Amino acid sequence: MPGANERALEKAKGLAADALILDLEDAVAPDAKEAARERVCGMVGEYGDREVTIRLNGLETEWHDADLRAAAQAGPAAVVVPKVNSARDVHNIERALELGGAPDTTKIWAMVETPVAMLHAEEIAAASERLTVLVMGTNDLAKELHAESVPGRAPLLGGLSLCLLAARATGKVILDGVYNDVKDVEGFEAECLQGRQFGFDGKTLIHPGQIEPCNRVFAPSEAEIEQARKIIAAFEEARAEGRGVVTVDGRMIENLHVDNAQRILALAEAIGA
Repeated sequence: MPGANERALEKAKGLAADALILDLEDAVAPDAKEAARERVCGMVGEYGDREVTIRLNGLETEWHDADLRAAAQAGPAAVVVPKVNSARDVHNIERALELGGAPDTTKIWAMVETPVAMLHAEEIAAASERLTVLVMGTNDLAKELHAESVPGRAPLLGGLSLCLLAARATGKVILDGVYNDVKDVEGFEAECLQGRQFGFDGKTLIHPGQIEPCNRVFAPSEAEIEQARKIIAAFEEARAEGRGVVTVDGRMIENLHVDNAQRILALAEAIGA
């Protein structure tokens, strides 16, 4: 949500989003940066149970240090930092948060959106326990690669895969990038499905109309929930009976299937809550 738009910030209070990024960067003109910073930091506590984050201006900009100091005092769920390219960047952000008095609950969401970041994704993700989320900056990545915007995102798949590997190797959450054409509902839903199939935990959005299809695609379906319960029940029954082989609907079940079933049920429970 654009930090300079008071109406949009108010509207965000009624949106069915899991998290909000109150933006001080691209959505705010240079002459509105200070007013937006003051407004956003003053509204952090007004959004109920949603995770409220503040997207700062980039590390090399004239506004970054002031944004970081103000955000540290406001204590959002996280600061979202554009163009994080190295572990050193993460360390500098972490140190500034600590010096600014940020609570331990304020985490770092690192936007990875350059070729350098793709090649150093694992060390970025592993740089700090305070860093909990990688956010794909697919627009900037496409620009840096001189890549065309095409259905299926073939030019970006190498970078997406590297960052997914880094997130899973280090136990971090990873969010897919935005979809620019807010009127193309079919294209957006197809990209959500691709992101889920790849393994992303969710997707960043730029319009309220994208929330419902994103929530629907990334949530487990009723059929998946039912299958997960069946797998867990069959596995527990077999273990109680001392059987080493478990089948469900003709398929062999191993520990990895049970782990995935438990993950699906945990996700469904979190959504229900």
